[in-house]
Amino acid sequence: MSGSTTKKSGSLLSSISSPVDVRKLSVEQLPQLCAEIREFLIESLATNPGHFASSMGAVEITVALHYVFNTPYDRIVWDVGHQAYGHKLITGRRDMFSENRKLGGLSGFPNPAESEYDTFSAGHASNSISAALGMAVASKLKAEKQRRNVVAVIGDASVSGGLAFEGMNNAANTPNNLLIILNDNDMSIDRNVGALNSNLAHLTTSKLYNDLRYKLFKFLKKVHLIEDKSRGALLRFNNSLKSLISKQQNLFEGLDIRYFGPFDGHDVETVVRVLNDIRDMEGPRILHLKTIKGKGYLPAEKDPASWHAPGKFDPATGRRLSSKSGSPAKYQDVFGITLTELARTNDKIIGITAAMLSGTSVSIMQKEMPHRVFDVGISEGHAVTFAGGLAKEGLRPYVAIYSSFLQRAYDHIIHDVALQHLPVTFCIDRAGLVGEDGATHHGAYDLAYLRTVPGMIIASGRDEAALRNLLYTSQAEDHGPFAIRYPRGAGQGVDWQKPFAIMNVGKGENLRKGKALAVLTIGPVVADAMSAIENTGVDAALFDMIYLKPLDEDILKEVAAMDCPIVTVEDGTIEGGLGSAVAEWMTGHGYARTIRRLGIPDEFIPQGTPAQQHALAGFDVDSIARVLLELIENK
Repeated sequence: MSGSTTKKSGSLLSSISSPVDVRKLSVEQLPQLCAEIREFLIESLATNPGHFASSMGAVEITVALHYVFNTPYDRIVWDVGHQAYGHKLITGRRDMFSENRKLGGLSGFPNPAESEYDTFSAGHASNSISAALGMAVASKLKAEKQRRNVVAVIGDASVSGGLAFEGMNNAANTPNNLLIILNDNDMSIDRNVGALNSNLAHLTTSKLYNDLRYKLFKFLKKVHLIEDKSRGALLRFNNSLKSLISKQQNLFEGLDIRYFGPFDGHDVETVVRVLNDIRDMEGPRILHLKTIKGKGYLPAEKDPASWHAPGKFDPATGRRLSSKSGSPAKYQDVFGITLTELARTNDKIIGITAAMLSGTSVSIMQKEMPHRVFDVGISEGHAVTFAGGLAKEGLRPYVAIYSSFLQRAYDHIIHDVALQHLPVTFCIDRAGLVGEDGATHHGAYDLAYLRTVPGMIIASGRDEAALRNLLYTSQAEDHGPFAIRYPRGAGQGVDWQKPFAIMNVGKGENLRKGKALAVLTIGPVVADAMSAIENTGVDAALFDMIYLKPLDEDILKEVAAMDCPIVTVEDGTIEGGLGSAVAEWMTGHGYARTIRRLGIPDEFIPQGTPAQQHALAGFDVDSIARVLLELIENK
């Protein structure tokens, strides 16, 4: 069978309007509820795409948490949020789930503005432990009469991020009762659970064992055989003893945090029992649960990477419904193909990404030259500094990271690359508004946050051919850090696989002559600007700046001499981007000009289609046209 592995029953999920209803069920009913949640997700996500495999793999964890803990008083903090669809279904949002990731509908990630059960924003990886620790410590500082349990749920990929380790380190040295649940679905930390280890794990979570253990600790402390400062050493010894007996090791052995597991994360009754056993323990704890990404849907179980966010599919067969044939190439594929082509003739080129091999299409180069491609995991800061080390030794690293994720490496960009003027090329994917993933994933800020970095070259091509030539330029010329941004999705449909051409650094292009207005753009939004000019018939000159830094001062001088209103258009934040750069140049050179800046306003744009988001932000074709006509009328 290629489709679902469970059978619909439809009798429990429809009666769940909140976790209170979940807690009314018997433990024996929970497997049925889990099966119904999976059936709902399969049917819903087949036609309204979203993050599939992660949520399918976390169903039992979700149900068990809401069954054992008194949510929302007790806090559950989800890491990333890809795994939280089941959580949304049983916290009052089942009937709205058809509007998931749509404008005016549900966010695709936990969002405190949406529900009191969403305790913290989750869109970027590795923040759950730090946030949950803050909540746990706050509860202690406020001396709340009723104990408030705080749980961080983190995946085995997210736990590799540096912030997760910082959070665990602090949790081990701060008074708190934080529970960290490791949702391990990739066998990246431990081997499969053996019989001996399973028995040991069950023993060490039992209430009797832990009562005796705590009483022994208090007695030894009372007779001055041990002190509080010895607690960490005892915990580490206890964890190591477990590993010695079970002949298994894990990365938590050296932490001053009690470790339990691993357990089968799909045995909901066992997970409930273990959570009940360790729920009221004092001090930080880690519960390790083994799961299968895509659990309950065979195609996703067999190929979880492809089913992370599969798009539309046939739920009966698992057949993916591909986009129309003949569609323009995706920008990420233009990048991946071009990088591979350049690497064939330039053996100094190295490809680097942070857990996004296929997402950035660096996978294309990896298939041909695996020894020259490095996936460093969810470690964007490390990716940048690693690239700096490669560049210092004469190589030409290309770091492909989504714009919103590159934000986390800002200090590394400045300190470890720009300060030494190293030739690292930043390939900034998903730049601009990205659509259904919403505010946590928009690439709104890269133009602004990179423009302040000394020596940084910043460019964005208007189409696939320009992206290809910018990549060629970045390796053909001697330079320091070079940033090339490009949007999510399909390109303009131009014939882009042509011979390479240098795009001179700091030089733009005049695409249309005019006298009444001057329109300056950067990136693919130039197409919308051109359409707006043609639709309105205004006498406007159109300039594709290509480079934000250095700016083409010849173009700016030409525009200043026109003595007309100026419109800037960019798929990036208005504050600090192209519009700001043009306004600063005009003011700095003594020109008083009317400048209308169009781009992403100083607010967070919600989920929706890119077209809807451009309209909301005010730089779609119609919005640009309105501004052009307004300026002509008021001139």
